[in-house]
Amino acid sequence: MIEELVTAGAATASAGALYVMAAARVVKQYERGVVFRLGRLLPEVRRPGLTLVVPIVDRLHKVSLQIITLPIPAQEGITRDNVTVRVDAVVYFKVVNPSDALVRVEDYRFAVSQMAQTSLRSIIGKSELDDLLSNREKLNQGLELMIDNPAVEWGVTIDRVEIKDVSLPETMKRSMARQAEADRERRARVINADAELQASKKLAGAAQVMSEQPAALQLRLLQTVVAVAAEKNSTLVLPFPVELLRFLERAAPLPGAQETGASPASSGQGATAATAAGAGEAADPEALAAQARELAGEFPPGTSGDVVRQLLEGLGEKGVPGLVGERAVSEAEPGTPGTLAGAEGEGEDEERTDAEGADGSGDAPGEGGTRG
Repeated sequence: MIEELVTAGAATASAGALYVMAAARVVKQYERGVVFRLGRLLPEVRRPGLTLVVPIVDRLHKVSLQIITLPIPAQEGITRDNVTVRVDAVVYFKVVNPSDALVRVEDYRFAVSQMAQTSLRSIIGKSELDDLLSNREKLNQGLELMIDNPAVEWGVTIDRVEIKDVSLPETMKRSMARQAEADRERRARVINADAELQASKKLAGAAQVMSEQPAALQLRLLQTVVAVAAEKNSTLVLPFPVELLRFLERAAPLPGAQETGASPASSGQGATAATAAGAGEAADPEALAAQARELAGEFPPGTSGDVVRQLLEGLGEKGVPGLVGERAVSEAEPGTPGTLAGAEGEGEDEERTDAEGADGSGDAPGEGGTRG
């Protein structure tokens, strides 16, 4: 009798152990268990840990509550401003209701993936290219809202959606590069022009100060010489007054005076001393000196102005014909009447005739005496 009881107890224990082994299930911390008993959903969701189900009768399905990363394949579309682009994105979502995720949709992963692709193409068609490139945060929010609306019924919530990359055609990339280069060049020119304006204002102020103090220009010139001589080179700096260059330019002869032989006085250049000479008047050195002093008075006072004035006065006292009028008349042909050169030529002819007459008169008595 005792042996039968021991055998029955052992059999019962073995059967209980087999039942526990067949019915025991382990649900992990990040999972939830959904039980279907004879095909019907039990309202109770199994929590993490050890749980038991009826063997053969119950079916336990585990659903993960972790955030799932789902990449969206690149979608090609045309933006609202008619630009063809390829956009790919990534969706982060998780299951909040395991029962709805198993009952309401066949495969919630595939469903979320297809909905994300459709929403992404819709966003591309509603947006412009500039929005896709620079305003992605707003597009991400709109895409998340479009995917989350139908996903709520599936027991899934969308955590966030991010647009990964926007691929543009090569022609569009080159056009955008040219546009950016042109914009940078425009900004560079504006900055350069602004710098030139500021520099011109500073130079104008410096010139005004130097005009009030002529010695400042000489000091500045000496500083420039020191700066050039600081380096080990063989450069020779020779300061030359600009006013003298202007005077020489004004006193230069006409380009066609030597070719045609016509003086500027005959072309109506104004009332000058050359015109007076054309009327039969001789060139007066005192008038030339006076005109040289008058021209020298046009230059501003200062070191350079003093040098130019002294040079002009010296040239005028010597009676240089180049100082008369706006153009030189000394280059005209000697035989041209009405010019200083013509007057001088006539004077030389008269002197030569007198000399020949004197020689003839001196030779006449000798010849007569010889003949006699």
